[in-house]
Amino acid sequence: MSEGTSGRGEVSPYARSVEARLATAMAELEATQKGVAKAEAELRQATRTVRSADRSVEVTVGPQGELTDLRFLDGKYRTMSPCELSGSVLEAFGRARTEMARQVMETFEPFTRPSAEVPELTGVDIDWAKIFGPEVLQDPDDRARQASGQRLRDEIDEDEER
Repeated sequence: MSEGTSGRGEVSPYARSVEARLATAMAELEATQKGVAKAEAELRQATRTVRSADRSVEVTVGPQGELTDLRFLDGKYRTMSPCELSGSVLEAFGRARTEMARQVMETFEPFTRPSAEVPELTGVDIDWAKIFGPEVLQDPDDRARQASGQRLRDEIDEDEER
């Protein structure tokens, strides 16, 4: 007599339950694999373009946060000091990378949730801060307020030096 069958060759209700759960888990795993493949394909084509706060620079990054385009707008760079220009480039680049990282996080977020059908499938635990840095988890509005406060302090400090 095999496991899960009665002496008459019938499948026990418990074995049917396990088989059904296994089939559900396998179907969900397949759907997840297809979903991940689709998300990866979409992200391979993704870009994010951001202008600096002073609107002198436009930066485009690819799906891994790599710089793919850098444009200097309206000739503003001609009147900027090297420090101001590099600051604008770095500011736009940092924001573009953070926005792209958030897009990646949003795209893969469904795969981090536990399964409603199969409780044993808890979802993937991803340490986004470890991958992208802790700033990616900060609220963008908080970061903007912190940055504007820092610029104000910098301008005050610069005024005192003159």
